[in-house]
Amino acid sequence: LSASPPAVVLFLSLLGLAAAGKLLVVPVDGSHWLSMREVVDILGQKGHEVVVVAPEVTMHIKPSKNFVMKMYSVPYTQEEMEKVFKAFFHVSFEEGSFIERFLRVYRGMKRITDLEVTSCEQLLQNKELMRYLEDSKFDAVLTDPFLPCGAILAEHLSLPSVYFLRGIPCGLDFEATQCPNPPSYVPRILTHLTDHMTFLQRVKNLLHDIPSVFLCDFAFQPYSKLASEFLQREVTVLDLLRKGSVWLLRLEFVLDYPRPLMPNIIPIGGVNCAHKELTQ
Repeated sequence: LSASPPAVVLFLSLLGLAAAGKLLVVPVDGSHWLSMREVVDILGQKGHEVVVVAPEVTMHIKPSKNFVMKMYSVPYTQEEMEKVFKAFFHVSFEEGSFIERFLRVYRGMKRITDLEVTSCEQLLQNKELMRYLEDSKFDAVLTDPFLPCGAILAEHLSLPSVYFLRGIPCGLDFEATQCPNPPSYVPRILTHLTDHMTFLQRVKNLLHDIPSVFLCDFAFQPYSKLASEFLQREVTVLDLLRKGSVWLLRLEFVLDYPRPLMPNIIPIGGVNCAHKELTQ
């Protein structure tokens, strides 16, 4: 099943029942925001009070008449940010062996992680903005858990969180939702495998999880450290993700290989489709 933006909006509108709700949005920049923006715009048009929190330096997150924009300063420039992302996108499409691609992605992710952790840290340390968020009495948080800053904020504000995502590196979305992820027919990224595999291909698929565990630890450990310091208790990213109430997954089984889903995971792959009426 797939879902169009109106269907997603209808689901989110139930947060406030018959009355308009108050929603805090903590997006991830880039293509992640382009997917989420349409839903956020329609929610604002439907009368919901939507507040979007973002750094002053972004690629695509811009103010809109449909929501309130709250921005915070960061210690890097537009040019520095664009340079890091362009370098990562470039190496992501380079050819080579799995080890070569893995090392290139590792180095690129480290640079992006350093940038994004710095941004999250600046948000959480912004006392004026945090005081505003605490006093605003939101009903829920809508965030992309690809970067867990929104999950940290939702935990701090004691708010239910709705995740809007395509996936999380290292399969953390499977682990957080306790969703089965059998290597026998769910192909791992960078393997070029399908859901129909021979025995040796299944072994290869299973072995690809080993470096992912290492990559995941390095990518999310800074967030676990930041969350523990901010919340003043020991917590991991996985602990935070497990608090997600609903997972809106940009998945479409017409294009994606079949995989198990848990009851609180709702596929909304149609949200990325263009909306044009068919001619007669």
